[in-house]
Order: sequence, then C-alpha cells, then structure tokens
Amino acid sequence: MTEDEATRPEVSADPAATGAAAAVRRWRAVATDPDTVLLDGFHALKHALRFGAAVHVAVTADKDATLRLAADLATDLTADLGPRVAEIPVGALRELVARVHPTAVAALAARSDREANLAALARLPRQAPVVVLDNPRNLGNVGAVIRLAAGFGVTGVITTGDLDPWHPNAVRSGAGLHYATAVERTTATGLPPGPLYVLDPEGKDIRATELPDDALIVFGSERHGVSGELRDRAAELVALPMRAQVSSYNLATSVGMTLYHWAATSRSPLVPGRF
Repeated sequence: MTEDEATRPEVSADPAATGAAAAVRRWRAVATDPDTVLLDGFHALKHALRFGAAVHVAVTADKDATLRLAADLATDLTADLGPRVAEIPVGALRELVARVHPTAVAALAARSDREANLAALARLPRQAPVVVLDNPRNLGNVGAVIRLAAGFGVTGVITTGDLDPWHPNAVRSGAGLHYATAVERTTATGLPPGPLYVLDPEGKDIRATELPDDALIVFGSERHGVSGELRDRAAELVALPMRAQVSSYNLATSVGMTLYHWAATSRSPLVPGRF
C-alpha cells in the first residue's frame, strides 16, 4: 500500500450505505431548527408534499414498502418519492424519532410561514370560516380538528392558550394536513376580524342558525368550555343537539358536526363538492 493509499479517506463501496449516512447527517443538521416540523408516517409526508411543504429530508426503514404504499395510495407522488426518500437501518430510524411510525417513514419539513398564515386568516372578504380552538388541552384533538378543517376547505384553524398547534403530536394526528390550511396560535385579543359564533350549551340550536362564511367559529375544551372573554364577544351562541344527561361531545366531533352544518347550508364556492 502506498502512502497516498494509506491516508486516503475510506469510501464505501455501497451507494445505499453512503446515501443513508448522508440522510442521517442531514436530519441531525436540520432537526435543531425551531421552525422544523416532524412528519411522522407516510400519510403525513404524502399530505405535506401534496400541499407544498418544503421537505428537508425523508427517510424510511423499508423503501420498497414505502413505494408500494405510494403506488396504492398516492400515485401522484410516486415519481417524486423514489429519489426523495432515503432508506436507513431501522436502528438509525429509532435514534432519530422517539417512536417509529407503523409505516416506518419519517421526514422533516419547514413550518408554514407564520406571516403568510396570519395574512390568509385576516383576509376579507372571507368565503369559508375560521375555526378557533379556545385553550385546547389535547394535542391529538387539535390535530384531528386541523384534519377536519383541511377536509372541509375552511380558511384555517387558530388556537389560543399554551399548546403549540404545530407540536409533533398534533401534526401526527393531523396526518400532515397543517399544510393544507392556515394553522396558527394567537391570543384571544389577536383574533382576525369576523363575527364570533360561539358553541355553548345555552346557545340557539345550530339547526336554526346559518353560519356565515366569514365567521370565526369558536370551540372550547370539553371540560371548561369557551372563556368568558370570547363568550361575551359572541355575535351568536349556538348549540349542537344532544341527548339529555350527555355532558359533552369530543372536540373534534363537535367541530365536524358544525362544519358539516356550514357546508350543508352555505352557498360558498369553497364548499367541497360544490360545482
């Protein structure tokens, strides 16, 4: 062996191993950025890509299985996912994420631009409501609401309180659909313009109420309801029909029922399925 050969850096003969190491290095480099979002699972990555997220790095412990999922569930993305997703050993994946998703897929993406989201939420005239979650306490419920909001095509979701709606647990339960709508946290005094329609057990039956397209539809937590501050500012208190002696609906269920009522009664061109 020559002196040059002895000092030359070792180069892996396996391109897959080299690609895996590069993906892990890239992950560790961007993971510390506070604006980086964890996309946990194939469906989160799928939706993030469909709705324009800037994905920094995507990894899987089984690339063949990932591409089969894409062929079955996301044919629009198969050409993109092949070169984008790097296969890494399952042990390396366990080091990168706290809990490996059943699809063995994970990715890191840039959070949606806050100023652009706030501008979208405040823009008037508004053709679809904004959902406001007043001091929610469960990140899984927050993500489920965001998934509903994306499906109904509403303007966005605002949370008040100390929970971050972009927390990995919320993004996981929202299946990456944070990128399909405007999701932000504000204070109660920082809400965008629009009439407040507050869900409250003492309100008027929602079936007798038309929710305007520019409404801010406010939901409280199951335990504490909506704050007095927002309740006092309400243009209307509305209630969902509920059997006597049943104390409450799950938050996501309440949002789903309310958005269905809006979609069924609104003439907005943004209502899904309206032609």
